[in-house]
Amino acid sequence: MTQVVSCAVIPAAGLGTRFLPATKAQPKEMLPVVDKPAIQYVVEEAVRAGIDDILIITGRGKRSIEDHFDRQFELEYFLETKGKEKMLTTVRDLADLADIHYVRQGEPLGLGHAVSVARKHVGDRPFAVMLGDDLMVDESRVLKAMIAAHETHGSPVVALRDVPRADIGSYGCADVDDPDEGTGRPRVVAVRGIVEKPHPAEAPSTMAVMGRYVFTPEIFAALDEVRPGVGGEIQLTDAIALLLDTGPVNGYVFDDGRYDIGSKLDYLRATVELALQRDDLGGPFAAFLEDLMARRGGTLSAAGADRT
Repeated sequence: MTQVVSCAVIPAAGLGTRFLPATKAQPKEMLPVVDKPAIQYVVEEAVRAGIDDILIITGRGKRSIEDHFDRQFELEYFLETKGKEKMLTTVRDLADLADIHYVRQGEPLGLGHAVSVARKHVGDRPFAVMLGDDLMVDESRVLKAMIAAHETHGSPVVALRDVPRADIGSYGCADVDDPDEGTGRPRVVAVRGIVEKPHPAEAPSTMAVMGRYVFTPEIFAALDEVRPGVGGEIQLTDAIALLLDTGPVNGYVFDDGRYDIGSKLDYLRATVELALQRDDLGGPFAAFLEDLMARRGGTLSAAGADRT
């Protein structure tokens, strides 16, 4: 009988170099998206999917992540004395989202290595891996569907999305057994092969591996065998390729709802789109954007921007 997935591992030890200098003194996972740090969205996604045990893989300079999900009695006392009950509830609830644990990666040896340091915490349980700078604002539909696929088939599941061929070299790439490849509709497919950041001309497909995975504990033995790959790092993709030698791996194909917070453009897109969805901000913010468009002649082109 397949075990229920109740544990998630969130690697958050990266240096965030794409967002320097903003990430020089703060983790990229703590960059605010509207009024919540990016990693809070990831933790909340896990909780909505039924996960109550979360291990965050951190590194030097990541202490603010731990502080964010901890109690802060001075702040709580201040809010309580000022009668700010809604804010008080918001900050207190952060410490009760789930059982959150932390372990340091130690050396920046790649995503695969980061996942490997979760071995003792995970034990013999199936678990999810959720990248700390990938936001999935879909009410946890993708993660829930991946967990359901694992519970049905008993095999690992990776999240996949069709991307332009010119972009596939930035991702892990899966060769899938699916006659409807590229339609974008949600579905479970069999993975035939997987490779990390292939040259677009040599990529077996345009199915990119996104930042959500469901693994069985066998991934740790595969990671033990992996030698440094692309970028001189221990690649999680290479370990998944080894799993294919011993059993099936499935992919869950989805189409929308994902933001790469490590990308400046996606970060801005996430901030705008999530703000527009807010009951307290959406209306005034939409009015501002419409006024901005009108003042710039119906275009937001940087070349024609009104900078007054």
